Amino acid sequence: MSILFMLIKRNVKLFFKDKGMFLTSLITPIILLVLYATFLGNVYRDSFTSNLPDALKLSESIIEGLVGGQLISSILAVSCVTVAFCSNFLMVQDKANGTIKDFKISPVKASTLSMGYYFATLLSTLIICFVATGICLIYVAIVGWHMSLTDIFLLFFDILLLVLFGTALSSVINFFLSTQGQISAVGTIISSGYGFICGAYMPISSFGEGLQKTISFLPGTYGTSLIRNHAMQGVLAKMQNQGIPTEIIAEIRDSLDCNLYFFDNQVSTSTMYMILCFTVLLLIATYILLNTFKKDKS
Repeated sequence: MSILFMLIKRNVKLFFKDKGMFLTSLITPIILLVLYATFLGNVYRDSFTSNLPDALKLSESIIEGLVGGQLISSILAVSCVTVAFCSNFLMVQDKANGTIKDFKISPVKASTLSMGYYFATLLSTLIICFVATGICLIYVAIVGWHMSLTDIFLLFFDILLLVLFGTALSSVINFFLSTQGQISAVGTIISSGYGFICGAYMPISSFGEGLQKTISFLPGTYGTSLIRNHAMQGVLAKMQNQGIPTEIIAEIRDSLDCNLYFFDNQVSTSTMYMILCFTVLLLIATYILLNTFKKDKS
């Protein structure tokens, strides 16, 4: 256990010491927040207000709170996975620069070494994502705060679960990487593509029916929906309290992916948690088996 702790400490220190990996991981959510607030904020705002009946008048605080909740949920849903990949690139760098060979000739077990990378990635990613969440909550407090303490608690729990998913997914994919070129290629693909397939950049409801059904098989989609639900639950509840009909609230939730459907069947929040938890366990088991198989071959 002491060896595992030392490996985790070593990997976390190296990650935060590497200004390239650390600053890229931390700056990405901040840059996304600035870009979203500057460019996508007006798009979200116009899309929302244009779909409201003329007879319904909402305060600026509610509109901004709804837009802010959509913005931060998109940012956090993407960051939990992309930052995990950045943090986990240390495992690939150790292969690329030959450090892994020194570990292999030492008495450190392969299972201990692999778990050292996993838990270090998990810890580093959680630190960055929780800091990013704090920044996002400050932004929401400025534009329009409607979140309860329960919403905040559940939001942090969603982030923890999505970081577990991102760490397990990156561990499985990065297991097969061994060069700096592969790091760059995978990093580019994940950072540019994941936001679309998880429904963070564009609501899944705006896609075609075939693509919606395809994306409904991806577990990251449900992680995004969970974060959206808890980032926007307060403002949606306040809208309903102000007399907005339930049918309109339901349409808004559908359009924002707070409600997700699997072949026309609505997926409950508890089912979303079950899907994400099962996927995390499956990916961790796959990562363990990959390392065990590699050990047996060697």
